[in-house]
Amino acid sequence: MFSFFKRKKAAPETPALPDLAPESVPVPVPAVAAEPEAPAAAPVATDFADGALFPETAERPTSPAEQKQSWMARLKAGLSKTSSNLSLLFVGARIDEDLYEELESALLMSDAGMDATQHLLDALRRRVKDEKLLDAAAVKNALKELMIELLQPLQKPLELGRHEPLVMMISGVNGAGKTTTIGKLAKHMQRFDQSVLLAAGDTFRAAAREQLMVWGQRNNVTVISQASGDPAAVAFDAVQSGKARGVDVVMVDTAGRLPTQLHLMEELKKIKRVIGKGMESAPHETLLVIDGNTGQNALAQVKAFDDALQLTGLIVTKLDGTAKGGVLAAIARTRPIPVYFIGVGEKLDDLQPFNAEEFVEALLG
Repeated sequence: MFSFFKRKKAAPETPALPDLAPESVPVPVPAVAAEPEAPAAAPVATDFADGALFPETAERPTSPAEQKQSWMARLKAGLSKTSSNLSLLFVGARIDEDLYEELESALLMSDAGMDATQHLLDALRRRVKDEKLLDAAAVKNALKELMIELLQPLQKPLELGRHEPLVMMISGVNGAGKTTTIGKLAKHMQRFDQSVLLAAGDTFRAAAREQLMVWGQRNNVTVISQASGDPAAVAFDAVQSGKARGVDVVMVDTAGRLPTQLHLMEELKKIKRVIGKGMESAPHETLLVIDGNTGQNALAQVKAFDDALQLTGLIVTKLDGTAKGGVLAAIARTRPIPVYFIGVGEKLDDLQPFNAEEFVEALLG
């Protein structure tokens, strides 16, 4: 089993914060309409607009070593497009200006961006000169070390147990795999003995609420939802319900949107403010789910959502064979926000914590 989360050490209990009166909320707050907990049923893969639920019946490795081997194989397959382009450059290569030019092209094609590419190449030139590297394999290893150094600040575990409940607000554009990722995270948290409550705050996309509710019913997780409610009110209700029930984690799904949809971005800010009225200091985690296939557009999303919400973490999905992977280098140079998880497919174990060394090994081979 991978170490997904970091547990917060037990701290002295503090007096519970008083619930805010409904009139302090800038939106009408109807009664909570929580879905009743359903007995666990045999999960099946079900197609929805934002992705399929993971099939729990798939075989998985049983030992930690086999799990690690299986994960690395999937990650390498997911990043094979970039890996093949970069690795071939070092086969029988001479250490000359032509190699640097080819490396520059390959890094730019991997979506690393001009800033990160120039940073890596300048550092590599200095390393080759200072250490008098003459062998292509040694230069490749130097590039690996430099890339790990660049990506290391993004590696950080999601810390559980800091608040009761820990409130997480999760955003992302349509199609990034946001709702499916929430389902996977909730299941993993249950493995760590965390009780979870979900808020179906995506009242914008057709079937988003139903998708989250189906997931909740099949995995015995309560979902707070309203047929046609204000998403901020749904989020407030979920936080209040989470406090009353004593759950460990509350995850608030929000409507997918483009950063250019300014009115919807303002709605996200409102949701965050209202969550804060439901519980002081919440949301404790403000996450953005990004599609690893969108390249430099993913960097633009990170900038826009971070400006609006002050992001605390990222989840990168769909590193499944067509993604180039270099965008993480661009993020590390421009907005070094922690990448809590990366995903390479639809199954539960296809979502794992980001590890800089493993990622670079898969990227450069």
